[in-house]
Amino acid sequence: MQAHRSADLVLLDLDLPDLDGLEVCRAIRADADTPVIAITARDSELDRVLGLQAGADDYMAKPYGFRELMARIEAVMRRFRPQQRALQQVIVHGPLHIDAGKREIRLHQVPVDVTRKEFGLLYLLASHPGSIVSRKQLMTQVWEDPGSRPGRTIDTHVSSLRNKLGSSNWIITVRGVGFRLGSP
Repeated sequence: MQAHRSADLVLLDLDLPDLDGLEVCRAIRADADTPVIAITARDSELDRVLGLQAGADDYMAKPYGFRELMARIEAVMRRFRPQQRALQQVIVHGPLHIDAGKREIRLHQVPVDVTRKEFGLLYLLASHPGSIVSRKQLMTQVWEDPGSRPGRTIDTHVSSLRNKLGSSNWIITVRGVGFRLGSP
């Protein structure tokens, strides 16, 4: 079920034999922004509304033509691509500069050498300034493993990042919830 993270688009048949297709759609939407086109034999207005409310970006009833399917895929991808480009490539938080394109962190213009997971963790926190990022969200988006329990893994990486940034005030622990980006 986690293959959708690396997909450009999910074509989801809502009439799955073992699962509720609407629940699968909701799970994909809760976990990622991957575009979803729902297909189904159900064609009532209520079915279409439920599919779109579950997170589908488009909805097609069977039978459908190949050309229409391709046109809908192109339309959904046109709407999705500008969002991808809109992702911040460089985040500036006081003297801290995080460049996603270069995977580089600078503090007071001095490069800070970090691991891939440390970069992901700090980038995610900086992408949500002022907000608390939960441990579950960190496990899902940085470790790409929503099912595992965080344990001490996150704490170890946070501690290492604090040391590399020279202050424990850069990453604030919100007990029992998660973390947020602070200031030195």
